[in-house]
Amino acid sequence: MWPFKKKDKPPKDTDSVEFKRYMANKLDGRLVRYVLEKGETNDKIIGKDGFLSVYGEDLSVICGEKTLFRCKIDELSACWEFMSLEGVYLTGFDKTENRERTVMAYYKYYRD
Repeated sequence: MWPFKKKDKPPKDTDSVEFKRYMANKLDGRLVRYVLEKGETNDKIIGKDGFLSVYGEDLSVICGEKTLFRCKIDELSACWEFMSLEGVYLTGFDKTENRERTVMAYYKYYRD
């Protein structure tokens, strides 16, 4: 009906499951320059040169042969892109370390 209407619009409620699935599909296959883990006082680099992957119901951050962060998409408590669109902020229950974690992944630069 409206030929100029934007079709790929994210859901407005950022806490909804639809928004988390939208973000996971958007992040799938993105290359990562480095990954930081947010600590109480400082941030620590935990991996370099990897990618973000959606496999089944899990969102994973993989660097080299190692899975740094793996969480169910529906159980993510935070999944936001930075305002600069240079990375993503993920918070959820990590299956690899069996605890709640926050990681920040910075994308490699490439043109869409």
